[in-house]
Amino acid sequence: MGNVVVVGAGIAGIQAALDIAGHGIHVHLIEREPSIGGHMAQLDKTFPTNDCSMCILSPKMVDVERHPLITVHTCSEVETIAGEIGNFTVTIKENPRYVDSVLCTGCGDCVEICPVEVYNRFDAGVGVRKAIYKPHAQAVPDIVVKDAEHCIECGLCYDICGPGAILRKDEGKRVTINAASIVITTGYTVFDARNKEQFGHLILPDVITSLELERMINASGPTGGKIKRLSNGAVPKSMVFIQCVGSRDISIDRPYCSCVCCMQAMKNAILIKEKSPDTEITLCYMDIRAYGKGYEEYYERAKAMGIRFLRGMPGEIRADHNGLILQVENSETSEVLVLHPDLVVLSVGIGPSDNAAGIAAKCGISLEATGFFKPAHDAVDTVATLCPGIYVAGTATAPRDIPDSVASGGSAAMRAFIDAVRTRSA
Repeated sequence: MGNVVVVGAGIAGIQAALDIAGHGIHVHLIEREPSIGGHMAQLDKTFPTNDCSMCILSPKMVDVERHPLITVHTCSEVETIAGEIGNFTVTIKENPRYVDSVLCTGCGDCVEICPVEVYNRFDAGVGVRKAIYKPHAQAVPDIVVKDAEHCIECGLCYDICGPGAILRKDEGKRVTINAASIVITTGYTVFDARNKEQFGHLILPDVITSLELERMINASGPTGGKIKRLSNGAVPKSMVFIQCVGSRDISIDRPYCSCVCCMQAMKNAILIKEKSPDTEITLCYMDIRAYGKGYEEYYERAKAMGIRFLRGMPGEIRADHNGLILQVENSETSEVLVLHPDLVVLSVGIGPSDNAAGIAAKCGISLEATGFFKPAHDAVDTVATLCPGIYVAGTATAPRDIPDSVASGGSAAMRAFIDAVRTRSA
């Protein structure tokens, strides 16, 4: 008793776990991916300071792994949640890794020798990964995982592994945890741009999403930090960013703003301009929402660097000779412009996690019409739910940027900590 369970190990979950454990309460941090870190690990820089994303996140990931009061459960999913505040029983399923986590040193010999290459979800499909892999170089825990679905059982990884950590069979296991309170930080999913057919994502090779650009612009990403056209590998001389793809769009039942897209587009445009000042960049938008500390100044900086902000949304994108063509009306001047970019970036919005409904049903808490978790009160009590002892934080409740997610995780942590202390003293 007196433990706390945190479901989801993105930046909000990591912050919540560290805050709770820092006050002497044992935390079980549950993550369904092979590594903790969430979406923040995919990013190159953070706005408005352009600090390295992993330089901020990686020390926290290591702190979580080394903390004596935090037990990390990766490749794990919540199966059932029962009980009440002070006496929850959480059953989780630890899915098989096919790797002995004690013996594996994370050396990567098995990854290098593996002959199978498949779609790499961490690189948003821009790169590939092996059938045995680490999600990224700074993964925590620093051990590999074997993808049994795509493994061809060639036997090379068994032969190359000195410690003998690769397992031919692995059933996984179920773990039951008693907890005083629960914090849900299951994060978000990005909008599937294929649902906006007029933009031709995955049909036109030089139409990519903002997440694909993040992986491309990252020095540790599949292109080594170089922006390339996927059609021919050439460096684009002109680019267009299209905002609000999957946000503020009633036609696809996503009426809300995704909060981070304007600033993310500005950040990446600035980074590209810094490396390639001659690149022509146009940002097509409905409204620029630069609401945070230093954000308006960041917007002005982008304009001063020669990034063109065009208030208008293109109707469709088509192939044109060796590039793309799109038409957009400048709603400020009523001028109709025809653009011929080499590369188009779709700023895709943030949606609720794909397992939010399942978690909500297991906890007995509510979802909003948008699919995000519903807090007890949007203004007064933003982390509590109608089920006492269960708290929600980060982008599980609404689109948020990184600082807001960290603050939200800390807030939920303190509420969960109070419940744990009361349980211990009862």
